[in-house]
Order: sequence, then C-alpha cells, then structure tokens
Amino acid sequence: MTDLVHPVYPPKPEPGDRVAVISPSSGLPGLFPLPYELGLRRLREEFGLEPVEYPATRTMGATPRQRADDIHAAFADPGIKAVFASIGGDDQITVVPFLDRELLRAHPKPFFGMSDNTNLLAFLREAGIVGFHGGSVMVELGRPGAMHPQTADSLRAALFTPGPYELRPAERWRDVDGDWADPATFDAEPETRPGTGWTWLNADRVVEGRTWGGCLEIVGWMLMAGRGLGRDLSKFDGGVLFLETSEELPSAEEVFRTLRNMGERGLLGRFSALLMGRPKTWFFERPLGPQEGAAYAAEQRAAVTRAMRTYAPDALVVFDVDLGHTDPQLVIPYGGLARVDGPARRITVTY
Repeated sequence: MTDLVHPVYPPKPEPGDRVAVISPSSGLPGLFPLPYELGLRRLREEFGLEPVEYPATRTMGATPRQRADDIHAAFADPGIKAVFASIGGDDQITVVPFLDRELLRAHPKPFFGMSDNTNLLAFLREAGIVGFHGGSVMVELGRPGAMHPQTADSLRAALFTPGPYELRPAERWRDVDGDWADPATFDAEPETRPGTGWTWLNADRVVEGRTWGGCLEIVGWMLMAGRGLGRDLSKFDGGVLFLETSEELPSAEEVFRTLRNMGERGLLGRFSALLMGRPKTWFFERPLGPQEGAAYAAEQRAAVTRAMRTYAPDALVVFDVDLGHTDPQLVIPYGGLARVDGPARRITVTY
C-alpha cells in the first residue's frame, strides 16, 4: 500500500457487541476508578456495548511493549468490534515502534481516543484505517452528572451510523474540572457557560477533504520523531487539518512556533482548511479566571491566525470548534471526510 491510498472506514459495532477498553498511554483507571467505572457503566447502559478490559488498562507504569500487546490483542480478537482508549497521557510515542502495522491493517476496527492517542490515530491513518478522535472512557463517557448531550449524540453517531453528520457550535460548554478522587464531584452536573459560536476566516469557499491532526503538542512531538506523515506529503493536499491544545495550556508563542515549523516543513500550506479547537483555559495547575481565560484564548487565536496568514493565507479557518479538551467534545473521523462550507457556515463530517 502506498501513501496515496485513502484510509477506509472499518465496520461499525452494533448494540450488544463487545468492545475493548485499553490504556495505550497511561494507566490512570487504576488511580482514578470513579470516572473510569462510570464510563464503563455508560458504555453498557447508554450505548448497549460490553466493555472488555486488557491487562495494562489499570496498570500505571506499564511498559510500551505491554501497551502495544494490548493494542494488538484488541484488534486481533474477532469478538471485539471497537476499541476505546481509557484516557491520554504523555508517552504513547514510545509505544508506536512496537506496533505491527500489518496486524492492525488486517483487522481494522473503529478506535476512539484523543490527546496523546493522536499517536495511534495517526499510525492507523498511515495503515489505511479511519480512526475517531474523541470518546475516551474516563473523560467524555465518565463526565460527572451525565454526558454532555452534544458529546453523546456525536459519539453515538460515530459508533453506529455511517454517513454525514453535521457538527454544531456548543450551546453550553465548560473547561473547569472537578477532583476525580472526590465522590462528590460525580453527584452533580458540572457548571457550564453559554456557547460563543465559531469564528470564520476566508469563509468564501467550500473545502472537502480528508482529515489529519489532533492535539497540537502531540503533533509537534510526532514530527520531531519523524512519525505520522509517511513519505509523500502530497496526500494532504486539499485536506482538512484539525488541531487543539491540551490542559497544559501551551503559550501562544509555543502554538505559533509549532505551526511555523509545520509551515517550514512544507506541511501547513498543503491543507485547504483548518478546524481549530476551542482552547482549554483552566487546569488545576493553572486555574485561570474568566477574564484571564478569555485573554489566553484570544492570544492563541492571534498566534494561529499569524501562522496561517504566513504559510497558508488562502486556507479556510474555523476557530472554537468543540473537538478537543473542552466539554462538549465532537468526534472527528481521523483520515475520514470533512466538509467545511464557509458561505453556509456549516461543518459536516462523515462517520
């Protein structure tokens, strides 16, 4: 298979099917069982799926080889119809060298994950498999109170329904988290804020193409390690780039530099559209207030705009799409089709 062969959508599960739950990055289910168990329960009760855990799922400090073994076992088992990441982390890049591309290609399955799971999503794309950015067990499925209705609707469509799905701006959103170690966190619905809509640049055209991207910090790490691109960058021509930043709240200058370096690599200008996720502006180590958070988001938007005007001045750009570390989270098919309609101000993905 060459770089120019398009990824294909794997068969979808049906209610009643068994699905794998693995921890390709971090075994945080072992440290924070409350959101994890809640996420498993919702898979059973709200989605009708039977989760199956693997040896390293709750193991902190599992080796890259052990985590790769879980990935292989989940994909190779004919009784498993989809694979979910429990959560992200920061060292999945060390797992990738142990992955068997031919095994995964021979047993294509929908994989759901985000953040550090950008590594596995990019690997699957290069193997010819469309993955799904979003839907981790501890965060989206394990949300206190109830799943955000827009997250639940998007995840359900991505799981069970082929065809187009229109993304919509969040009606209400949040980025402030509760303490996962405190049972009281899960007794009530988290506080949310009114949605602010999307901001569009160069919205005089329609772009339709295959997606690539993920968490910006992880994308930068992958590029430093020579991963995630393949040999021929022309396969990204006319595509839809999507990016978002993590709870580590990278500075606007860091965001610009990463995009600048993608531009110098000859990558940024190949995409005809960019969907930029709403930035998370709060974390336990940096609990920004509303005004500080708004300033942080504005600085990031300016940094992205500066990079795009330099390296991809004609690209259609949409800011504050709910596809990342904030809540709700809309699932993006990784390597699948996205249609960005500037004049109509609509974004449609194909699940």
